[in-house]
Amino acid sequence: MIFFLQLSVLFLMIIIFNSFVTNIESDNGISITPSLNGFASMDVLDQSGLISKSINHAVINVVPLSYNSSLNNIATGKTTGFLYVPGNIDQKIRSGQTIDMTIYLDSSDPKTSVVRDEVNSTAQIISQSYTNALSASSVPQNTTTPTVNQESTGESLPLQIIKKVMLAILLFLPLLLFGNMIIDTVVGEKEKKTGEIIIAMPMSQAQVIIGKSMAVVLTISLQVAMWLIILLIAGFHIANPLLVFIFICLTSIPIIGITSVVAAYSKNFKEAGIGLSMAYMGIVGFLIIPVLFYISRKSFIANISPMTIVMRLFSGESIPLSDYGISLVAILVVSLISYWIAIKLFERDDVMFGPRPSILRLIYDLITFKKF
Repeated sequence: MIFFLQLSVLFLMIIIFNSFVTNIESDNGISITPSLNGFASMDVLDQSGLISKSINHAVINVVPLSYNSSLNNIATGKTTGFLYVPGNIDQKIRSGQTIDMTIYLDSSDPKTSVVRDEVNSTAQIISQSYTNALSASSVPQNTTTPTVNQESTGESLPLQIIKKVMLAILLFLPLLLFGNMIIDTVVGEKEKKTGEIIIAMPMSQAQVIIGKSMAVVLTISLQVAMWLIILLIAGFHIANPLLVFIFICLTSIPIIGITSVVAAYSKNFKEAGIGLSMAYMGIVGFLIIPVLFYISRKSFIANISPMTIVMRLFSGESIPLSDYGISLVAILVVSLISYWIAIKLFERDDVMFGPRPSILRLIYDLITFKKF
């Protein structure tokens, strides 16, 4: 029943996902425009200097460069845009000729909207100033507004957020839907008074915790495989599906470990539910925030989140081994720490059968290596 309910949630999210992407790709779709000043940069090739000196330098940092150097800066992400202005622009405006300026933008940079709007407004201001000057001199000449042709590379930021981040969230959602299984198996032993029987069996407490956890990890792996197949059938483009599946399953190990810590410490289901909600809030933040940071900055440290690696994998990016390494190290460290704490909590008699120590007491025991 849980599987069927979760699959119905997946189908509903796919419908919402598709409708949202359709809306954002339409002419009436949303756009993300930063409102900060002085943070965007633009290379300019303007022999006349008319456009480059008229751009608001408080908003755009204008750098005069050659054509090839500016295109290289766009390709490497060193600048937000490149504006090419043909020569003798002032003479052409006076003679009524059409002026075609070309602006190159990397649409994956969230600052492109600031650069594009500033260039368009500058062209309008210059045209209006020439029109007013000619009207005042009563010279019957025709003036034209310089037109700006935009050439964009990369995928726009809104589409990246929708197509990449939302798809990554869909893939990681099963990892957060099975915490109740660990809570039920561990906390249930306390409420049903069956913990004594398990401890009396010829197995260690570590085997109990790891065995319960790995059972849930296998269940999550089955669910993730089903979701991947459904998403592929639904038409979602997911490159490297096998690597995506492996990385998501590896990520489930530390998440279940953290859930085991909550379950081992809680004395009843109500308390476990509150603790699990708080823990999952931190887990979701750890997974998603680096992804958003990577989209806007492409920072190396953002790869500490496995969701960043998964997003890059299904996007078809070429990922260096160092980026894999930082995420795998984070998974390994969190797994070792969480399962060690869960096993130690499960081993304590006062946690299993009697008064439970406070969190501060447990932290003190951990620091001083007493009892813990």
